[in-house]
Amino acid sequence: MEEKVLPIKDSNILDDVKDTLLNNFKAGRRNYTIFQLGKATLLRVSDVLSLKKANIYSEEGIVNTSTLIHDIKTGKANKIYLKPVQSDLIIYRDWLMQNNIKSKWLFPSMKDFSKHITPNQYYKIMHKVGDLLNIDYLGTHTMRKTGAYRVYVQSNYDIALVMKLLNHSSEAMTLSYLGIDQSSKQERLDKIDFG
Repeated sequence: MEEKVLPIKDSNILDDVKDTLLNNFKAGRRNYTIFQLGKATLLRVSDVLSLKKANIYSEEGIVNTSTLIHDIKTGKANKIYLKPVQSDLIIYRDWLMQNNIKSKWLFPSMKDFSKHITPNQYYKIMHKVGDLLNIDYLGTHTMRKTGAYRVYVQSNYDIALVMKLLNHSSEAMTLSYLGIDQSSKQERLDKIDFG
């Protein structure tokens, strides 16, 4: 049976997920920052987890405004904008320094700093968050889907923008990815005055 992973549409649930990531794990600041970065950049989990500190911080430790990476899945160049998570990345850099965590990886494994956390490890973290909050739709794509959904709603349903950010080739694919189902469409249609 395929596991369902949906965007977090409710802001209160989103706050609970962020709080749980931050406060219920030894490496909570790392787990929280992974989620925030994935949500803000709409990168796949494999791309987020394989980032190096040099992708994010200048030699002086300043957060870059943007960075260029190559998507692991597609191989395509992808310029990611970091300003929306700049403060999270500053706090995270300070946390790394306070805990004497030295690694070339932005999100190192706590067992071996020479390696980055794996998607499977992050899946286990998200699954535990789901268990703690009694939510059955969290997974490694939650951050990407949640970010995409928030862009979609806050951009006044600009599906073209979301398609471009996700690098999707069809509107149907993007709508499905966003979890826009029949009830969501009906809910939106109920607000339309057809005269």
